[in-house]
Amino acid sequence: MADLLRQGAQWLEQQRTTCCSSPVAYRRPPDSVTVNATYGKTDVEMADESGLTVRSHVTDFLILASELGFGPKQGDQIVADGRVYEVIYLAGEGPWRWSDPYRTTFRIHTKDTTPQSEP
Repeated sequence: MADLLRQGAQWLEQQRTTCCSSPVAYRRPPDSVTVNATYGKTDVEMADESGLTVRSHVTDFLILASELGFGPKQGDQIVADGRVYEVIYLAGEGPWRWSDPYRTTFRIHTKDTTPQSEP
């Protein structure tokens, strides 16, 4: 019998990529590749030096592993909608984690490093 859960998850990932993603440039100098990505976010909580809890979030990009073709690394860049995002190391997860149980989609953690224009 076919693995219906796996087939369903793969179908959903393909639908997400087809219907809910945009082309982005994934850069690992000197190379750049165009892939389809969906925006996401991961909430993070950390204590500062005085013991106060700081809550924030990082911008994630969901990209099919087969489309990217290699594992994301800290320092890589994703250029999307005119903004530059740098792949960062997230404590406890690293620069990425699998977004699904069948390991078809990377959830890549980034921070926006686009230079701010002066007013």
